[in-house]
Amino acid sequence: MFESPLFWPAYLKKNVLYVLDETLVPEKLKYIPVKDARQAVAVIRSMKTRAFGQFLVVLNTFLLELNPKGDLLKHIKDVAGQLNNSRPTFPFAEVTGIITGVAQKASANGGDVRAAVLKTVQGFLAGIRARRLQRVQEIAEVIEDQDSILTHCNVSGELAMAAAAAQKQGKHVKFFATETRPYMQGARLTVWELQQARARVTLVADSAVGSLMADGLVNKVIIGSDRSAANGDIANKIGSYQIAVLAREFDLPLIVLTQPSTGVASGKDMPIEIRDENEILAFKGKKIFGPRRLGFYPGFDVVPHQLITKAIAIHAGL
Repeated sequence: MFESPLFWPAYLKKNVLYVLDETLVPEKLKYIPVKDARQAVAVIRSMKTRAFGQFLVVLNTFLLELNPKGDLLKHIKDVAGQLNNSRPTFPFAEVTGIITGVAQKASANGGDVRAAVLKTVQGFLAGIRARRLQRVQEIAEVIEDQDSILTHCNVSGELAMAAAAAQKQGKHVKFFATETRPYMQGARLTVWELQQARARVTLVADSAVGSLMADGLVNKVIIGSDRSAANGDIANKIGSYQIAVLAREFDLPLIVLTQPSTGVASGKDMPIEIRDENEILAFKGKKIFGPRRLGFYPGFDVVPHQLITKAIAIHAGL
């Protein structure tokens, strides 16, 4: 099976976590060495990796921090706190809470805390990989012959791999990918990996979505999600909400890849991360507008469950 580098963008080797720097793709495939929680938090906050990549960083950080000089349980709780505070929109606490709970239980029962955490994290990683591969096949089944699919942002390898699987099944499919400003994940990542999968893909401006739908150029929308609520609302890259509204207006199915969660009741309870305004006032570190310009960049928006036609879920639990 074709596997995109974005499907599993971080791996542990000899006590060093290597994280794919997604800000350099497609010009360069470079992995950032991460050796401790401080460096892991920096990689997350600087968006060197996104969504699922950050999830991998969170889990593997516990493996990097299993040999402290002091109390291991206390140290694990401290690491969890650092990770939880790295990005407000992401529900890292749901994952770190499992790890700290396992460590606390082992300590209370006189067990080996290190062994318990190691076993839990390794099992978690193996399980989530198997479930993601299964979801790739589910997405491939949802894709039909002659589909013209709109996607927004990037779904960490799964859509490209599903496209390859669908083509192997003899289906003829084409994609439209939005630029996804200001990081251009659609232009840099989605288009690139769909091309790697030998899929037909066309890049469009974020603002072209309504026109595409009105002209009948797309018949299906597939997006990912960074967080889910108990009622089925999801948060995804800014711009997802307006795409969902337009899909409903033009009676197009909106398919969302989700991670079911009961951490918050609805989308209204999700904290939306407001990113640094310079991220939309600059490109590749260089100012693209003059002085005295103001910028506003909420990194995500919420798509109400009523606008979602189908959710293809992956359960991240143990």
